[in-house]
Amino acid sequence: MRAPILPPPRPPKKKRRRRKSLLLSLLGLGFAGFVIIVVVGSGIVGFVLMQASQDLPDYESLAKYEPPVMTRIHAHDGALIAEFARERRIFVPINTVPKLVIAAFLSAEDKRFYEHGGLDFKGIARAVYRMVDAKLRGVKRRAEGASTITQQVAKNFLLTSERTFDRKIKEAILATRIEQAFSKDKILELYLNEIYFGIGSYGVAAASLNYFGKELRDLTVEEAAFLAALPKAPNNYHPYRHKKAATERRDWILGQMYANNYISKEEAEKARKTPLTVNLRRFGAHIFAAEYFAEEVRRALLAQYGEERLYGGGLSVRTTLDPQLQRYAREALVDGLVSYDRRKGWRGPVKTIDVNEDWGLKLSKISVPSDFKPWRLGVVLSVEKKKAIVGLRPIKAKNGKIEDKREAVELFLEEVLWAKDVKTKKKPKAVTDVLSVGDVIYVAPKDYKKIDGAWSLMQVPLIGGGIVAMDPHTGRVLALVGGFSFGLSQFDRVVQAKRQPGSSFKPIVYAAALDNGYKPTSIILDAPIEIDQGPGKDVWKPENYSKKKSYGPTTLRIGIEKSRNQMTVRLAQDMGMPLITEYARRFGVYDDLLPVLSMSLGAGETTLLRMVTAYSMIANGGKSVHATLIDRIQDRWGKAVWRHDDRPCAQCQAEGWSGQPEPEIPDDRRQIIDPHTAYQMTSILEGVVLRGTARRLKKLGKTLAGKTGTTNEEKDAWFVGFAPDLVVGVFVGFDTPKPMGKGETGGRVAAPIFGNFMKKALADKPAVPFRVPPGIKLVRVNLKTGLRASPGDKNAIMEAFKPYEGPDDAYSVIGFSDHDGENYAPGQDYDPFTSGGGGFGGVPGGGVW
Repeated sequence: MRAPILPPPRPPKKKRRRRKSLLLSLLGLGFAGFVIIVVVGSGIVGFVLMQASQDLPDYESLAKYEPPVMTRIHAHDGALIAEFARERRIFVPINTVPKLVIAAFLSAEDKRFYEHGGLDFKGIARAVYRMVDAKLRGVKRRAEGASTITQQVAKNFLLTSERTFDRKIKEAILATRIEQAFSKDKILELYLNEIYFGIGSYGVAAASLNYFGKELRDLTVEEAAFLAALPKAPNNYHPYRHKKAATERRDWILGQMYANNYISKEEAEKARKTPLTVNLRRFGAHIFAAEYFAEEVRRALLAQYGEERLYGGGLSVRTTLDPQLQRYAREALVDGLVSYDRRKGWRGPVKTIDVNEDWGLKLSKISVPSDFKPWRLGVVLSVEKKKAIVGLRPIKAKNGKIEDKREAVELFLEEVLWAKDVKTKKKPKAVTDVLSVGDVIYVAPKDYKKIDGAWSLMQVPLIGGGIVAMDPHTGRVLALVGGFSFGLSQFDRVVQAKRQPGSSFKPIVYAAALDNGYKPTSIILDAPIEIDQGPGKDVWKPENYSKKKSYGPTTLRIGIEKSRNQMTVRLAQDMGMPLITEYARRFGVYDDLLPVLSMSLGAGETTLLRMVTAYSMIANGGKSVHATLIDRIQDRWGKAVWRHDDRPCAQCQAEGWSGQPEPEIPDDRRQIIDPHTAYQMTSILEGVVLRGTARRLKKLGKTLAGKTGTTNEEKDAWFVGFAPDLVVGVFVGFDTPKPMGKGETGGRVAAPIFGNFMKKALADKPAVPFRVPPGIKLVRVNLKTGLRASPGDKNAIMEAFKPYEGPDDAYSVIGFSDHDGENYAPGQDYDPFTSGGGGFGGVPGGGVW
């Protein structure tokens, strides 16, 4: 029988107590150590957080944040003209951003955005785990970002982009505070309007326009996904330079959108199969040939609001530009400048290259301004007696790459006959007289609308010029072209060029006369005159354009129609130059015209825009208007901050029509001359077109009036004219004044440009007569004498008289003196009725025969 196993003897009770006490001591020490570590760690963390919190930016400033938004310039019909910005951004409220776009960005950047409190701890843990797991398994895996959208807002708005531990701590603190201060939608709004998307685009709305030419609501699923791919690294996902990487990133986001239940599997697959295509917008002027107009608007905004508000204030500017009239103006000016330039001959090719090598690549390296279209740069590949083959410069695609496409056109002899030798003036008899293989030249379709038709040899004109069209009733500038090419020269010949207007200033002189007692039938002596200009100065002897020829006593009307200089000086002398200076100021042609007689012939410098504005006051019945390129300006919130028409109209605020009469807006335009004077001047200027220096315009069959202007040695050529509701001015001249050539007058150079423009601008408008103000009397008079016309008089016209005026029975000659009587005294063979002018009209100051 085995002995029972007994338990070991228990230690003494005293020893058991000692062992328990030791264990408790060890536990106490461990707990105390843990507490110390926690306290010290918390203290360290607290200290780090306190230090990081001391110089944190004020996140509450986000509530007042107004991001820099581009200023946008629109034509009167709403078409976009241009945008001005350092950061091309369009601000959009979050409630206008489509849910599809929001889904794309949440899937790409922060899918738990509406769940976390600024820091996504679950996302951070998941990202770390997957990164470590991938490293251990040696698998390449896309690293997941752990920064939330709120953290990105904190970084982009309040911190720098430096990669430091201190910045990350501040970012985390700010993110939690931002979450407490702002709603999720506000945070998302800040993010979507601030982030950079590449190609100068800030904010999702601007990116949508600049990459796809679309508003946000029109984006497709794949387009929204591509935009969501860009904030991570815009340059790395450029749609042309890194198309493969961009497509992969887009497709990954589409997968995330499907995984997050924003789109269906079918939508995701369809979007993935769609090639990545963009439609990059060009910046600058968006309406062809509107660069000069856009630049003048930019200058005006800069002067009124300053640089910061112009480039970041988000102004919306509705301008006065009529895009169709702008195209007509551009075409008319270019054709006119080219026409003049061709009369001077062919100056030779742009350069010469070797066509045996890659001529297309060589041509592509030659810069061509974008506003040269439809002109094309080309090189002569072969040349014969009757024609040449011209290879065209390859057109650059929007991705900046050269399209591998070789185009060539035929250039026939008929289209190079204008190219006479500059020195010998000898006209070519064969194409080989003008062109050689390797010559780099410009060519253009003979008819711009028929690209497949004949092509012509072109030459960039050295002459400059400008054209401007205005609504005479409001001063609104409807079209403005300041030169042949904005790409070649930004100097604006409409607004910036100050030149002598020559005879185009005469209507201001004659309007002053008509407004002060003279009549269209008043007789002024057109004869040689000598003006003493003071000690040490030569005697001034003004001449007519026909030099030594004078025309004797002439009606005021014919003085304008035939542009007589000598009689204009005598008229100015009779009125006194201070009066003309005052009227020049009223019309806005000059601020302070020097009161010397030479100024009556347009010797003072002014701008084309000022001249057109002055003629508008004649055309509208004598009411003052101010030129403007802008109708109204709105701030970024849509509130109007400036209007050209600022007349009050309380009735215009009615919410609807309930039988009340139409609002009556007061006409606050100042009357600067008598309406009857304005019509008399209009009638006389109409005679310039019917019988005078601009009679080549008569064939248009429209109601037109205007005046030519030519300065000494034909250095400047002008024409300013108008229809009842449209005033147009043209100036042509070299930027550094020099003679344009004998016979290159306003009637030959500028008037045809005016005519070509008016032909298109008035094509669909009836030829209505000029408006006649109440009280005007129309009386049949003899054109040359100004006396009442007899029955059957072939020279009879209907002359306009004021209510208290009429043709004179007695006659007198203004500017007549005893010295003049030696040549024009009564009783001699000189006949004022048959010698190219003359007549009779009783005017104070005249010498009665």
